[in-house]
Amino acid sequence: MPTRPVRIAPSLLAADFARLGEEARAVAAAGADWLHLDIMDGHFVPNISYGPVVVKALRRHCAIPFDVHLMIAPADPYLEAFAAAGADLISLHPEAGAHLHRSLQTIRALGKQSGVVLNPATPVSVVENVLDLCDLILVMSVNPGFGGQSFLGSQLGKIAALRRMIDAHVAAGGQPIALQVDGGITAETAPRCIAAGADVLVAGTAVFGAPDYAAAIAALRSPALRPGVLA
Repeated sequence: MPTRPVRIAPSLLAADFARLGEEARAVAAAGADWLHLDIMDGHFVPNISYGPVVVKALRRHCAIPFDVHLMIAPADPYLEAFAAAGADLISLHPEAGAHLHRSLQTIRALGKQSGVVLNPATPVSVVENVLDLCDLILVMSVNPGFGGQSFLGSQLGKIAALRRMIDAHVAAGGQPIALQVDGGITAETAPRCIAAGADVLVAGTAVFGAPDYAAAIAALRSPALRPGVLA
């Protein structure tokens, strides 16, 4: 059974867009560790969400870290804008630019934490040579673009492989790297991700669709594992 703490990052994509400030305050008060902000451009993914102006407006409503996931291409021209808007951590996809190493360097130079996002078909090997520039690796357990999708169990092996890679990196003197999972996270799938090695869970509908945000967050954070959970 894993002993590492589990952080919960509710995805604002599932919130009531007419009450974003109120929703952000509510999940923070309910015990969320981070607020996950999905930025979509209708090009890299088939959906459009919001941009840095909304992130900046939300910043004054919520003090917990802003975990900004850029599903846009190209991503590099917008890194400075999201950093200035109040992002604490900025994650991007390797496919969203020509030079992943340079993009991560840019995020770090802006004074922010940096992350790499792996789509279901993106191999683990993509991050092997940039681990020293990663504060987070995000495994997408659905194809990105829409909330409410079903969890892809095929990604559990990827989570486990990344956990081994991160642990070896840290054992060799490297910086800690959070291992995040996003897509289809519920009270049923969360223990499977935790067992595989995840320590940050992104949940949209499972939190914002629940009548009690605090209870929903507590249920996701629980490390209790059922027999055969990795089967």
